[in-house]
Amino acid sequence: MRMATAPSDHDTDCSEGRPAGALGWIGARLPVVGAFTREYVRFPMPRSLNVLWTVGAMLTVALALMLLSGLALALHYTPSAAGAFASIEEIERRVPGGWLLRSMHMTGASLFVGALYLHLFRGLYYGSYKAPRELLWLVGMTLFAMVLATAFAGYVLPWGQMSYWGADVAGKAIAAVPGVGPVLERMFLGGDHPGDGTLHRLFVLHFTLAFAVLGVVGMHIAALHVSGPGTPSGRPPAGPSETLPFHPYFTAKDGLALVVFALAFAAVMFFLPSLIVEPANYRPANPMRTPPNIEPEWYLLPFYGVLQSVPSKLGGLLASVGSILVLFAAPWLDVSPLRSARERPVYRAGMAALVVAFILLGMAGARHVQGVWLYVGQAATLYYFVHFLVLMPLISRREIAAAKRAP
Repeated sequence: MRMATAPSDHDTDCSEGRPAGALGWIGARLPVVGAFTREYVRFPMPRSLNVLWTVGAMLTVALALMLLSGLALALHYTPSAAGAFASIEEIERRVPGGWLLRSMHMTGASLFVGALYLHLFRGLYYGSYKAPRELLWLVGMTLFAMVLATAFAGYVLPWGQMSYWGADVAGKAIAAVPGVGPVLERMFLGGDHPGDGTLHRLFVLHFTLAFAVLGVVGMHIAALHVSGPGTPSGRPPAGPSETLPFHPYFTAKDGLALVVFALAFAAVMFFLPSLIVEPANYRPANPMRTPPNIEPEWYLLPFYGVLQSVPSKLGGLLASVGSILVLFAAPWLDVSPLRSARERPVYRAGMAALVVAFILLGMAGARHVQGVWLYVGQAATLYYFVHFLVLMPLISRREIAAAKRAP
């Protein structure tokens, strides 16, 4: 008589569909392998996704690079008015590979925000903010605001001329808030003017927000996997025949996009550093000498242009903050049944005008909204808010009415 034997670990793993060996042992106790396979390797993606859907991979890699290089730089940085600029010089000249780390960090910041703007444009153009993706959009816009705050804090940390006066301008803008403005300014600056307190606060903010961004990115990806990715047409896949597994099809596509991104990254870092470097910031901060042209990094210039286009300090601050907050309301401002701008010619024209207005705001901010640029900045600011608060609701109503009349 043959006695029954207990099933081996190998048989158990195979019968339950888990991989054998160490991965099977881990999967039986912590189902990370199965979850990764389900949510990434086998995750169904629409066949119609174009190159704009590879920007997320670029952002992920750039974020990892920023975190690693930032950690290495933080080991040698001194967050004090007396030592910040000297510590940056030491990193550049004495720390082995320090110049490369800092160049990677600065280049990564510019290209990261540039890719983020492209990602935001894709969401607005293809209606990625509409149901059931409202929460995905809100998390993404929270990420956008956090990245801008992190970038501004990082801009101040080198404590060069532009860093110091950038902090001073930000403090004066905060002081315009009625009643509590002066108190908020002192809390932000850590005193009556930029100094040790400012650097300590912004160093902690920069460091904390960088890792908070990583956590919110995880939430963003989780929300994406619940609601599913959008499509260029705005219509979800009709069935399995219109989808492909993420691997190997989209990993190959993302991989090619990352190679192109890496080439652009290297080209800017090694051959075109003037695109991302402000020469005035290579001089130590001097509170007694105001630079002739105080301006933030290029990716903050559109919002700086909004700030300066409004004659009132408080009005400029409200308009600048409002230009970001209005993006959060996009799912409720645009309730049209149509998603993609491909099927919405009027909305598509409005999006083209919005891109032009955003670029003009950046150009006006770089020229301090003086002369003719004052009128350009004011016109661009007006259209920016009209697009979201007037055109989006009106176009939505028109398209809803047309849908009701259709047989």
